[in-house]
Amino acid sequence: MKPATVEFLRNRFSDYYSGTMKMTAPLRVPEALDSREWGFMFFGTRTTPGMRRHLSFPSKDELFSYLRSMTPAHVYYSTAYYEHPAAPTMDEKGWSGADLIFDLDADHIMRGPYDLMLARVKEELFKLIDMLTDECGIDSSKELSLVFSGGRGYHIHLHSLEMRSWKSSERRELANYVCGTGLSLTTHLSDQKRPDRGWRLRLKEALKATCAQIRTLPPDEQIKTLSSVRGVSEAGAADFVKRLDRLIRSMDGNDYLACIHDRVILAMFEDADSILSQQIRDRAALADEPVTTDIKRLIRHPSSLHGGSGFLVTPLDLRDIEDFDPLIDAVVFSDRPVRIDSSFETTMPILGNTYSLTKGINTVPEALAVFLCARGIAELEGGSA
Repeated sequence: MKPATVEFLRNRFSDYYSGTMKMTAPLRVPEALDSREWGFMFFGTRTTPGMRRHLSFPSKDELFSYLRSMTPAHVYYSTAYYEHPAAPTMDEKGWSGADLIFDLDADHIMRGPYDLMLARVKEELFKLIDMLTDECGIDSSKELSLVFSGGRGYHIHLHSLEMRSWKSSERRELANYVCGTGLSLTTHLSDQKRPDRGWRLRLKEALKATCAQIRTLPPDEQIKTLSSVRGVSEAGAADFVKRLDRLIRSMDGNDYLACIHDRVILAMFEDADSILSQQIRDRAALADEPVTTDIKRLIRHPSSLHGGSGFLVTPLDLRDIEDFDPLIDAVVFSDRPVRIDSSFETTMPILGNTYSLTKGINTVPEALAVFLCARGIAELEGGSA
């Protein structure tokens, strides 16, 4: 990144943290501010700077003063509560609990245009919220808060006092549940008297969808698809096709015993690349499991700016999620024209308009210039190397 581009970004972020912009959002502080560790990354010129961490702030005024004077590119605080958050080693900090975080990142789900990635990860957000509130007993009005990360996804913060003391193993159990890790067809489906809810219902839906999908394929594609599953031969695939209608009729009658003992279905269940495994993944919440299990994680600070986009790390109410559009609602910079030098042709929607850029010099709104420069796609026009 050229020095002029670095200075452009630093000045824009400084305007935000100093409160001189019309679109500056109220800066927030997390609960128990004086028990949190803070970390910061800064705009550099030629190399990516390391994180400056092991800092603490006893008051919001001191935190806000630091943001105004230092103008960080990225702002993080610990999900953990510490007795001595500024201690230089983790052992010296004195861990006393941590919020539980779910991180949904579109980059782990799909690749494609930025706006499509944002739309896709929002689908996972709704799915995860439903699982946490409907199946895991989370009180959305008291124990759950939502944040757009400012980049490619969302964070769900769980503030339950009971969960605060959980260690990694307990957090992993919850992460495994929502992600559909460690499922068992026999455990979930052998007892026909159990009510259809949670993963029992999702597994039934996945099995029916898989069998219906196979039945719609041409005969040669049926054999090819099934024999590509580890442990299934062409002869085994052909035998499965012969009994497929019988299996479907059993499922239509809510009888899944034949399915959970079928060797081809069991092989598809064990093969992560099979169409059954894909159907199951489609019903899971694709959260980043290591974030949830980490009891000493640093997370982006809501109301700060994301140094890789210039977008607001936006706190959200549950009732606002449906209408929230990050490419409008998380944009804090203006539409004043700025000249940039783009590395390649690209198209980007922002502030309700779509901009098509050529490789080379383009005039774009300031908000888009910040985004493209922060992501390394463009440089400020005229900046020397």
